[in-house]
Amino acid sequence: MTDRKLSLTTVLVCGGLLVTLSMGIRHGFGLFNLPITQTHGWNRETFAFALALQNLMWGASQPITGALADKFGAMRIMIVGVALYVAGLIVMAMATSGTAFATGAGVLIGIAQSGTTYSVVYGVIGRVASAEKRVWAMGIAAAAGSFGQFLMIPVEQTLISTTGWQNALFILAFLACFMLPLALTLREPRMAASTGGHQQTIGEATREAFGNRNFQLLTLGYFVCGFQVVFIGVHLAPYLKDRGLVDVKIATVALALIGLFNVFGTYTAGAMGQRMPKRYLLSSIYIARSVVIAGYLMLPLTAWSTWVFAALMGFLWLSTVPLTNGIIAQVFGVKYLSMLSGVVFFSHQIGSFLGAWLGGYLFDRTGSYNTVWLLAMALGVLAALVNLPIREQALVRPQPVRV
Repeated sequence: MTDRKLSLTTVLVCGGLLVTLSMGIRHGFGLFNLPITQTHGWNRETFAFALALQNLMWGASQPITGALADKFGAMRIMIVGVALYVAGLIVMAMATSGTAFATGAGVLIGIAQSGTTYSVVYGVIGRVASAEKRVWAMGIAAAAGSFGQFLMIPVEQTLISTTGWQNALFILAFLACFMLPLALTLREPRMAASTGGHQQTIGEATREAFGNRNFQLLTLGYFVCGFQVVFIGVHLAPYLKDRGLVDVKIATVALALIGLFNVFGTYTAGAMGQRMPKRYLLSSIYIARSVVIAGYLMLPLTAWSTWVFAALMGFLWLSTVPLTNGIIAQVFGVKYLSMLSGVVFFSHQIGSFLGAWLGGYLFDRTGSYNTVWLLAMALGVLAALVNLPIREQALVRPQPVRV
């Protein structure tokens, strides 16, 4: 059978829907925090550690799954990711100990995310889209993930309220199965994942990237992105309850608003990244996050202040994703885009681990989230500074000498 060339439209539609489901389901995990911990009698650190482990496993496995996708095509990796995702949700529902819960929510779903989200899909986009449309297309895919959050947050809260948290997880496992036909659609032509300008090996590409100052700075900045968004995503709902806003609808609407406004934020970032220096846009995003957090903490806490905070933070939420991956593609090319994006993303997920875990750890010991909020602001300033010196020129690689 002859391989057909994938169209950019097919990649954006099917890849976007895949990311919508994969990211949308996990974004609602924060809503399970209180129901699960109260049912099992766990402290918040137990739940927070499982989601922190999820982010760490996602990041640690992403360079590997990215390299495999670059070598063998993304479809096979996505199929394995879907299977692990479904298994992880089932284990979460059936777990009766913190260790078992961490295995499902942390290990299985963490690895599953590496095969069903941005880095692998971006690798396909990078190989299909022209350079003139690449960052814009990445913005579309990131917006799809954001729409998933907007869509799935109220769905998951409704499922928890009407069927209970355990049945809600079983239903989500069923919904996750719909990622399989989407993955099968993204079968690349045999040569698509192995062609590129300069015929490097994986080892050569890795050494080149780690020795490049632009890559180092980009990796450091992405750490901060992970810390901020996962801390807020996991701990906003219990933070609001602790501060007296006990109506669960407030947190549900806030998390949904983050997803809705991030649709616009990621699309805008992708569109602007085609015309403006991406490093300046990244610095602006990080400093704006710190300003928004500071304003939220300084103003009286109400439902409306929370919703305004969610809308503003949502616009900035994952707008770093198309810009960061766009710089990687611009500087290093697209041959190993999934792998190199995965390496940078590992830094993002180390930050995510610390944001999720420290939130629970410090709350259990101090009774407050104040220290982590302040740390999130300080890290935003740091990320804004480290992105400014990045150079966005493509590397000029020496050609092999012919004898």
